[in-house]
Amino acid sequence: MKITREDVLRVAELAHLELSEAEIETFSRQLDSILSYSEKLNEVKTGGIEPMSQVAPPGSGAENLNVGTPLREDSPAPCTIVGEVLAGAPDPSPPYFRVPKVIER
Repeated sequence: MKITREDVLRVAELAHLELSEAEIETFSRQLDSILSYSEKLNEVKTGGIEPMSQVAPPGSGAENLNVGTPLREDSPAPCTIVGEVLAGAPDPSPPYFRVPKVIER
């Protein structure tokens, strides 16, 4: 897939970026390279391969390699630092605070 100058400019516009002519050329080549590689990946035969949600699922044997898994019990806990966070805020109105607008268009 060939990336056009207009494609790069559209992505830059969506990201609120101003690009120089050199950057437009660079990003055009880089995006084209990324999409070409993803087209190659689409050619890989993946029929019959079960999808995975993570690389080392529990019980996969990774425990034997002392790798372990980053899984833990998911349990809610109260936030005890709300007061400290709001104390440093410029315009607090618990449990929120206002900040100046940083993106203008």
